[in-house]
Amino acid sequence: MHDLRWIRENPDAFDSGLKRRGLDPRAEEILEMDSQRRSAQTGLQDIQTRRNEASKQIGMAKKAGENADAVIAEVAALKDRMGALEDQARDREREIETVLSAIPNLPFDDVPDGADESDNVEIRKIGDPPKFGFDAKEHHDLGEALGLMDFETASKLSGARFVVLKGALARMERALASFMLDIHTAEFGYTEVNPPAMVRDDALYGTGQLPKFGEDLFKTTTGHWLIPTAEVPLTNLVAGEILDESALPHRYTAMTWCFRSEAGAAGKDTHGMIRQHQFTKVEMVSIVHPDKSAEEHERMTSAAEEILKRLGLAYRVVVLATGDLGFSARKTYDLEVWLPGQGAYREISSCSNCGDFQARRMKARFRPEGGKGTEFVHTLNGSGLAVGRTLIAVMENYQREDGSIQVPEALRPYMGGLELIPAAG
Repeated sequence: MHDLRWIRENPDAFDSGLKRRGLDPRAEEILEMDSQRRSAQTGLQDIQTRRNEASKQIGMAKKAGENADAVIAEVAALKDRMGALEDQARDREREIETVLSAIPNLPFDDVPDGADESDNVEIRKIGDPPKFGFDAKEHHDLGEALGLMDFETASKLSGARFVVLKGALARMERALASFMLDIHTAEFGYTEVNPPAMVRDDALYGTGQLPKFGEDLFKTTTGHWLIPTAEVPLTNLVAGEILDESALPHRYTAMTWCFRSEAGAAGKDTHGMIRQHQFTKVEMVSIVHPDKSAEEHERMTSAAEEILKRLGLAYRVVVLATGDLGFSARKTYDLEVWLPGQGAYREISSCSNCGDFQARRMKARFRPEGGKGTEFVHTLNGSGLAVGRTLIAVMENYQREDGSIQVPEALRPYMGGLELIPAAG
């Protein structure tokens, strides 16, 4: 949610930010509604002042035994006028909130301009893609040949974009999640959380998925929504709270199933596990002082990168262009891992700084030490990592010509010392 006072004071900067997002200017429209709302509120105050004066006149007239019918009639008329102005102020307030809730966050100044992902800017590239003496296979071909990745049965059970993992691959996915959580908690100071996988409307509104992106989500018959990412429950842990400045930062991590309808992904990544309705992800969320959010963004990204480094996977870091930014983000780094089967880098993590955008929607604040009043916290979120995509990356990067898959050394303690997933006999 945007700060209406800031828009009032910086209308040109607001429209400039929207333009960088590829959107039309909205400041004039918003400020006109705001003017009508404030005019109604001013009218209410004036009428209330006159009503109080009239009430005193009625009392004095009655005390003096004088006729007060005219003033009584005026008070009745003022009451009706107040009701109309209250409705007008309330309607404008709702209209402003409806408009603002559908407008995305504004990009930071250092975010590159661009229409879409083709304009994203590579910052660094880490590691060298492996070189094979054979044609690298994609993960779904490897998994099906092993008899440990079953899309056909999953389709019978649930339809398209689901998978059944078995045996060593199921264990590897579990191992990857545990490996990630151990690093984030032990080395980066995140507190592990096991949050609900179903949330109410308010939680999704707070992080920006509602009202605009309801079609991308799954809703139950009870009115709950299945979470698209653990960002939703983790960030909302501080919704409605006033935190002590000394308690910041709050850092949370969780491994959850995530559920997405992939409404806009028709025809994209239809084979394999790249884009599924249900997937496992380890998420990181930070709640920080506004002065620390840029620093925290770099820290969070480095935590996600550390997973890839320990697994020996080549990757690159890109900063998203304005046209590719998520709704709630002011700046986002994507980590893209090398997939030999596709011969391309593919996204495996997004780490975003949302500024105070989500905090305003959630009403999450902190009380400065020695200061008056409260301020909104800044929120950040990042994948640490998408577990299924990490499984894909391990399979493709550690494949052997006979179809077997070497287990990365860092994962072996989590897999009972297993060094190799042997090819199907």
